[in-house]
Amino acid sequence: MTTEEKIFNAAQIVFQKKGFSGARMQEIADQAGINKAMLHYCFKNKQLLFEAVFKNAFSQLAPQINEIFNSEATVFKKIKKFTQNYISFVIKNPFLPAFVIQEMNNNPEFVANFLKNKNAPDASNFILQIENEMTAGIIKKGNPKQLLLDILSMTIFPFAAQMLVKGIIKLSDNEFNTLMEERKITVSEQIINAIKK
Repeated sequence: MTTEEKIFNAAQIVFQKKGFSGARMQEIADQAGINKAMLHYCFKNKQLLFEAVFKNAFSQLAPQINEIFNSEATVFKKIKKFTQNYISFVIKNPFLPAFVIQEMNNNPEFVANFLKNKNAPDASNFILQIENEMTAGIIKKGNPKQLLLDILSMTIFPFAAQMLVKGIIKLSDNEFNTLMEERKITVSEQIINAIKK
């Protein structure tokens, strides 16, 4: 394992436990089994490290999303695949949704530049397919972007507002994760049942 891989693995563990604000570079260095000077040599500050960890993690998800959006599968199959892949990914990387929201508020240029990357998720073909399947009478007519927004919000919101969700529903960490595993099926079923003719 390279030093960078050790740092990324350690940073994910610490960010997951402490969040961005609670994480300390010394703790990440200790977790990685390196000294703090080496960590600062690789990443000058915590913000740059967090952005690198985010890019590294998201680079694993983006190709999966684009593969789903651009595949030959039906809209229904794509909805199922997207919810399963996204929820599985975020369960493994639970710090990412909160980080994205934080960055959108504090560092919108980073998010904007990231989304301009050629490998960033692109839903253009999926939206066109939704329009075609609406025209063909396979799914109910409506605004394809609203449908995509429903898919995104129903999968992303529970993770982005995890503390709020846990507090309102009175969930432990394990109960929350069990509920999220169930959502891989319930979200896609709810959306598909709402749009199919």
